[in-house]
Amino acid sequence: MVVFEKPKSISPDIFHYCPGCTHGIIHRLVGEVLDELDVLGKSVGVAPVGCAVMAYNYFECDMIQAAHGRAPAVATGLKRANPDSVVFTYQGDGDLAAIGTAETVHSATRGENITIIFVNNAIYGMTGGQMAPTSLLGQVTQTTPYGRNAETEGHPIRVCELLSTLEGTAYAERVSVDNVPGIKKAKAAIKKAFTYQTQKKGFSIVEVLSTCPTNWGLSPVAALDWLRDNMLPYYPLGVYKDKGGENNG
Repeated sequence: MVVFEKPKSISPDIFHYCPGCTHGIIHRLVGEVLDELDVLGKSVGVAPVGCAVMAYNYFECDMIQAAHGRAPAVATGLKRANPDSVVFTYQGDGDLAAIGTAETVHSATRGENITIIFVNNAIYGMTGGQMAPTSLLGQVTQTTPYGRNAETEGHPIRVCELLSTLEGTAYAERVSVDNVPGIKKAKAAIKKAFTYQTQKKGFSIVEVLSTCPTNWGLSPVAALDWLRDNMLPYYPLGVYKDKGGENNG
């Protein structure tokens, strides 16, 4: 009897991600949700520029590669041209919250009926570990060797809190995948975001706190501890906007 198997929505290709990176977990959760909602055949994903640049190899639905930061704009065009499709973007913090800030904010304020999976690991991963908009104060990166300083680099952006103020946002939740209960909550949030899209409620985003052991210079286990000790206090988990339920943020 089969009790656990690979989602049909995930390809047999081997992930290229670093050991300890949680992109693989998040990919699986998206795949499980596409399977359970039975929307694989009408789904279109938009891959970013960043660590998940090759996401088009891992999902069995149609995929489009967007220019850096432009995934929400591409998703908007896809959804408007094919309103019955299920369109999602899969983006990191550099792609979404730096070069793609305008695309993200304006897609949300217009209430575009798309779903964004936003992976926040507080650093630029693919390009070598530079400071990201989400890097924490005091965090050492390749471009902040003495730690991020608010006077020169500003404060980290809290994306869910920002987008929750916009009228077009239907759903915004921040989750983490650092433990089993968190993974279960993350899946429920991703499923709600996709469900809201099928119900035409508007823009939805799930922010997933993730680790980057390679660029943090930590072991996979130590990276999970660093996330809990440093990211969770600044990026509290929870629902920040839910037009179909209670606002907990």
